[in-house]
Amino acid sequence: MSVDAADPRAVAAAGLKLAGLDYVRAIFAGELPAPPISELMGFRLVDAAAGRAVFEMTPGPQHYNPIGSVHGGIALTLLDSAMGCAVHSTLDPGDIYTTLEFKINFMRALTHETGEVQGIGTVINVTRTTAVAEGRIEDASGKLYAFATSTCVIRRK
Repeated sequence: MSVDAADPRAVAAAGLKLAGLDYVRAIFAGELPAPPISELMGFRLVDAAAGRAVFEMTPGPQHYNPIGSVHGGIALTLLDSAMGCAVHSTLDPGDIYTTLEFKINFMRALTHETGEVQGIGTVINVTRTTAVAEGRIEDASGKLYAFATSTCVIRRK
């Protein structure tokens, strides 16, 4: 699928023609460009299935806040992306969603010494108008850094 990668709105418009899982997988496979937020934040989609999405990133000093650890907004953005893509993977062509509510619990601080982490999003329930997902940030050994839930509103075509 050919789109103007310089315009993320063109990529999103192309995505509306695809089932949600096909759209997420096209980004994962490099057939469509990743959204600019991925480059800005330093994360990448590494797995996508129906109702599930996994992102990876390695926290670095560029992600730090003034108190000496990775800013909580980085974890929140990683989990919002993972849970959002998990929800997106359940949609039909032309359907759209957005995050309505988000709750996060930070279990331990991320630092540049943490190494690569995964943001894992899993859908819990989908109805005609809403979806609920959960997310986890884990390191390579499965240690939990953050846990979140999200409610998304869905507009069906």
